[in-house]
Amino acid sequence: MAKEVRRNERIRVSTIRLIDESGQQVGIVETREALARARAAGLDLVEVAPQASPPVCRIMDYGKWMYAQKKKQRQARARRHETELKEIRIRTPKIGPHDLDIKVQRARGFLQRGDRVQFTLRFRGREMAHVDLGRNVLMTAHAALADVAKIERDIRMEGRAMSMVLAPLVRPKPAKQASPAAPAVETPTTGKAPNQAQTPAAGPGGQE
Repeated sequence: MAKEVRRNERIRVSTIRLIDESGQQVGIVETREALARARAAGLDLVEVAPQASPPVCRIMDYGKWMYAQKKKQRQARARRHETELKEIRIRTPKIGPHDLDIKVQRARGFLQRGDRVQFTLRFRGREMAHVDLGRNVLMTAHAALADVAKIERDIRMEGRAMSMVLAPLVRPKPAKQASPAAPAVETPTTGKAPNQAQTPAAGPGGQE
C-alpha cells in the first residue's frame, strides 16, 4: 500500500472508535485502553478509518490484514486489465517466410500476455491481383499461432487492406486430483474363525 497504516503506539489521538477482534462495535474508548486490549489478545490496534471523527481502529492481526489487502489489490488490478487490440502490419502479400516468422513471434508475445491481435495486410498497385496470396499469408500466420490463439474475426477485405483478428486461446485448467481414500481399517473380532482369510481393503483408485 502506498501509505503505511498507523497502528499501536503510532496512533496519536487520545480517543478512538473501537472495533474488537470479532468485528463487534465497542464504541468510543481511550486509545491506551484499546491498545491494552489488543496486547492482551496478542494482536495489533490498527487505524482503519483515519478520516472519521474520532478515527476508527480495529483489533486484528496486522500481518494477516496487510496480506489480505495486498491480495485484494492484485485481484482488483487483474480485473481492471483490459485486453488491448495490437496490430501487426504486413506491407505486402509477397512477404518472405523469415519476415513473416518475425511478425508471428511478435504476435505470439501479445497473445501470451492476453491481448488480441489484428493482422493487417496492405495491397499496393498490381498486388490487388494477388488477393488469394494475401489470404494464404494470413492463414499461415494463424496456423503458426494455433496453439495460443483462435480466430475472433475471420479474414475480410476493406479497400486495399485485408485483416484478421486473433484472440488468446483460453486453456482449460487441469482437473484437481482427488485425495486418495484412506485404507479401510479392520475391526478386530473375538473368538470366531481366527484363521479365516480376510479380503484386503481396496487401494485408492488412481486418476489421470
